Amino acid sequence: MQFHETLALIESDKNNQTISLPEGWAQGRALFGGFSAAIAAQFLLQQFPKDYHLRSFAISFVAPAAPGDATLNYRVLRQGSSVLQVVVELTQNDDVMLAGLASLGKGRESSVSVSGENPPDLKTTNDGPGLPEADIVPEFAKNFDYRITSGGMPFSGQPGRTFGGWVRFRQEQQQLTIAAILALVDAWPPAVLPHLKQPAPASSLTWTIEFPDKPLENFNTHNWYQYEAFIEHAENGYGHSRAGLWSEKGELLAISRQTFTVFA
Repeated sequence: MQFHETLALIESDKNNQTISLPEGWAQGRALFGGFSAAIAAQFLLQQFPKDYHLRSFAISFVAPAAPGDATLNYRVLRQGSSVLQVVVELTQNDDVMLAGLASLGKGRESSVSVSGENPPDLKTTNDGPGLPEADIVPEFAKNFDYRITSGGMPFSGQPGRTFGGWVRFRQEQQQLTIAAILALVDAWPPAVLPHLKQPAPASSLTWTIEFPDKPLENFNTHNWYQYEAFIEHAENGYGHSRAGLWSEKGELLAISRQTFTVFA
């Protein structure tokens, strides 16, 4: 089942709803974390009026989700005049797989206007390789196209602080959504993987992602998007990085921070 076919299963104005997580999106022994986060975000956005934009989403990957039935539920912590603070959970067999704290806010008039940071020089989609067709590449990654133009290939033993390039959905051609942005950002592995000389497990532990209030109607999931992560610190099996996602024209679409684990 494709990404957007699963999102279409989510119902509006219905708390505690169960959907089926598909095969074909494995990340090791778990469902791809970006897919779980996307499902949780889409669920939240369908429960509230459209003028509540998802401003910030702080996610904990509590346990590995698996294909099959999963339940989504939310609880409003506080509702102000323009901001909602909401907790969302994705559970399987009564165990929490993903927990998130979302801040949704209506736009309002402001005298402050600062444009988003421009993307780094990531060259073009012709200037870097994609991921190889190899068994080491996770199943979910085959749903995306990559061009690595910043840093080295994972497990190539090339240390550096930056990692990224270009990414898009390989086959799906749908209007870009917040859920799709979550998948595109998390489609990239932790930025320390090029440091390693041989394969080793690594995954996100916590993830905070913020979304500028950018209209998405003119963007398609099959367009190319620019991504780059910067490693701020890494040792003792954990690391911390920040990243951004930009359109092909350099429009900032997401600001991301992750704490990740690496078993090497």
